[in-house]
Amino acid sequence: MLTSQKPEFQLPDDITYLNCAYMSPQMKCVEEAGILNLKRKADPTSIYPDDFFNHTERVRKEFGQLINTSEVSRIAIIPSVSYGIANVVRNIKLENGDNIVVTGEQFPSNYYSWQKLCHQHKAELRVVQAPEEVNGRGKIWNERIQESIDTRTKAVALGHVHWADGTLFNLKDIRRRSSDVEALLIIDGTQSVGALPFDIQELQPDALICAGYKWLLGPYSIGLAYYGPYFDSGVPIEENWINRLGSEDFAGLVNYQETYRTDALRYGVGEQSNFILVPMLLKALEKLNEWKPENIQTYCKNITTSVLSDIKAAGFWVEDLNYRSNHLFGIRPLIPVDERALKEALSKAGVYVSVRGDAIRVGPHLYNTEEDLFKLAHVLKSFNR
Repeated sequence: MLTSQKPEFQLPDDITYLNCAYMSPQMKCVEEAGILNLKRKADPTSIYPDDFFNHTERVRKEFGQLINTSEVSRIAIIPSVSYGIANVVRNIKLENGDNIVVTGEQFPSNYYSWQKLCHQHKAELRVVQAPEEVNGRGKIWNERIQESIDTRTKAVALGHVHWADGTLFNLKDIRRRSSDVEALLIIDGTQSVGALPFDIQELQPDALICAGYKWLLGPYSIGLAYYGPYFDSGVPIEENWINRLGSEDFAGLVNYQETYRTDALRYGVGEQSNFILVPMLLKALEKLNEWKPENIQTYCKNITTSVLSDIKAAGFWVEDLNYRSNHLFGIRPLIPVDERALKEALSKAGVYVSVRGDAIRVGPHLYNTEEDLFKLAHVLKSFNR
């Protein structure tokens, strides 16, 4: 059983950071990898042609282990979720009357591209809003998503959990329903992969897109994308030298190549070999594979269960455990509170969370303890006395 891993991080002792959903704190080993590799360019002769490929290959293998796939050629290095989604949208054909299903208030990077695509082809962007009722909210929302999928649905695009409040979407059932009508399943795993188990073999998404700076514990401006067989013959959004077949032969780059590298390697961003960010992300992935997402979920459950009972008893609402994650969840007041005053009280207490929509978003990790959650509870309860 995992215990607190706070010594692996370097958070200030005088703050309570419950905001990994905003940005993960940097692990010491990740920072060390960044500094070490930042210095390498002082002597360019220390960077060899093989280094343009070897480190990214190691990252793909570690990420493949994390999501349970040995097909690492289906994993591309990307700079952002919007980039990964853009590659998806570039390769989807819509007709007038088709539809794309998304969830209400999902992250903009997994919305705007779909909105534009539907507008261009006079298709429907079918937004499934969260239920207004709180009783059975997660269950009802999941049911409505599946009910919204029909024979004109070309893709379902959503997170594994909702980024604003951690509502857990039943991807297994959604995959089954989308497969029934031959619709693609596109997952934004930014707020889940790394802390919540994700199994490519079980869920079989057509694409899984992840930013690296949250639950993957990596640096900003680098991420990873898995693209399934549907995209094997697709066209990437940019034409760069390294996504072409035979790019390992530097002398041969003068001989222009029409053919892309296999599978998802065609979708990698230019300068994907980033000699600072890639080693940093590699260190983070190695640590996550050591800890394992299922153990992170268990740890977060253990430090939050008792506290959440207290918070609910004080007049706040939290989704049923069957329909939320343990590493990210939303707390909603059942009676109106002064949001500005609440933020000021949290800041004064040194407690860091986020407010997204009408939810107080909490994102604990292995550097937190139950005591951290009770500090949050103390502030919240003071507003409902």
